[in-house]
Amino acid sequence: MLTPFLRAKFDVVAFDLDGTLVDSPLNLAAIRQELGWQDGCDLLQSLAMLPDDASRQHAAEVIYRHEIQAAENSTLFPGVLDCLLQLQQSGIATAILTRNMRAATELMIDKLGIPISLVLTREDCAAKPDPEGLQRIAAHYQAAMHRLLYVGDFHFDLSTAANAGAQSCLLLNASNQQYAVNADWVMQDYAQLSRALR
Repeated sequence: MLTPFLRAKFDVVAFDLDGTLVDSPLNLAAIRQELGWQDGCDLLQSLAMLPDDASRQHAAEVIYRHEIQAAENSTLFPGVLDCLLQLQQSGIATAILTRNMRAATELMIDKLGIPISLVLTREDCAAKPDPEGLQRIAAHYQAAMHRLLYVGDFHFDLSTAANAGAQSCLLLNASNQQYAVNADWVMQDYAQLSRALR
């Protein structure tokens, strides 16, 4: 659970996008089925392992189409904008680190009015759980890594924070509670994070 001392503990709060800031109906199972890939496989790893340019191009086009459709139908989770405003008013820097492609990410940010300017996608740095993205965010804000909190909803997010030496916060949902044991902090919703800021 987050403590009342969040302002004293962190200089930067970075967020995952899908499933964290944004409810995006990206159907990973449908992508795997359309491409004939194994259930549960990592899409980016599977894409990178394809043997030739033509198959990689086809798979990339399928993934692109699904990501754009999901972005067009995305919505913000309740309390996100209030929480981000409170962070910024408190002098805590914000950023987004996502495995999404830039086109879908920019579509969601513009469509939903997310007030975060520092955004890293899979085109900008190594994909999570590689720590490069969080390292670049900390360097941008000249922040110590242990004073950076990464908020996400999936085990990749927690692993990324651990690999970088940052702290992690799991945003709970109906299907991710098994990851809570690996998070430094756990929150039910953005109202809880905002209360911690106050």
